[in-house]
Amino acid sequence: VQPDVITYNALISACEKGPQPERALDVFSNMQHAGLSPDLITYNTLISACAKSNQPQKAMEAFEAMLWQGVVPDVFSYNALIGACDRGQMPEEALKVFDVMRCRGVAPNMFTYSALISVCGKTNQHEKAFEFFQAMQRQGLQPNLITYTALISACGKSKQPDRALA
Repeated sequence: VQPDVITYNALISACEKGPQPERALDVFSNMQHAGLSPDLITYNTLISACAKSNQPQKAMEAFEAMLWQGVVPDVFSYNALIGACDRGQMPEEALKVFDVMRCRGVAPNMFTYSALISVCGKTNQHEKAFEFFQAMQRQGLQPNLITYTALISACGKSKQPDRALA
């Protein structure tokens, strides 16, 4: 029995969720050598695996390959790429990804905003973190614990703990 796209997606997902997410790249390579075309799920899982294994450049390459293959990214694609940039200490790239996302008409969700708030907090852009928080609220999205933690962290790093209490 020959593995199909669904089989490879399951393998990539298992790598992404397991202790060795970097192995997802090997599975992806095997999938391509088998002549199978990756789909949206393949790329989203691969980008997430690159994020978890702290390989932001590989995540960017996977995203570019996705576009080249004609696979249309969704909010999960962009969130995974923003997360990869955040973990890989590429904050400006994360903000650029968000700009591209919005230009392409993909609506951010709570996870998008939480990641962006985290990026801004790590780079002492506390005002921008609050702008993202307010944009999230205007969009009718409910912040979660991760959102609040990122926002409080941004306040602490900017030496404005009082703002976190407001």
